Amino acid sequence: MSNKAMSILFWILRIVPAVLLLQTLFFKFTAAPESVAIFSQLGIEPWGRIGIGVAELIAAILLLVPRTTANGALLTVLLMLGALGSHVTHLGFAGEMGSLAVLAVITLVCSLAVAVRFREELVCNAYTKLDRFREKNA
Repeated sequence: MSNKAMSILFWILRIVPAVLLLQTLFFKFTAAPESVAIFSQLGIEPWGRIGIGVAELIAAILLLVPRTTANGALLTVLLMLGALGSHVTHLGFAGEMGSLAVLAVITLVCSLAVAVRFREELVCNAYTKLDRFREKNA
């Protein structure tokens, strides 16, 4: 695959989860009845709904900014693992919950592909921060 084709592929893999994350924010931030019901069932309404919405907004922005793509992908992976964990333990997969779970899987797969592609950047960022911490506290 050519460099241009790879570049286009990874932009698509960044845009898809960002759009899916941003799409759900309307429901979270406007306290749509469906969203309130989901987070009430999880026992984290309203602060969990708002907090997760803010985290998803940050993740979407990070995914789309080239310098922060790796961090956005990692944050998105963690958020979607939490979402899918909620489906497995509390929400189930029947009806609309199944559709939401499918969207979470799509978001997870795209973000995981991006995180794997930029894994060296994630590791370098972690070591750089660890080195700075050690120097500061030495």
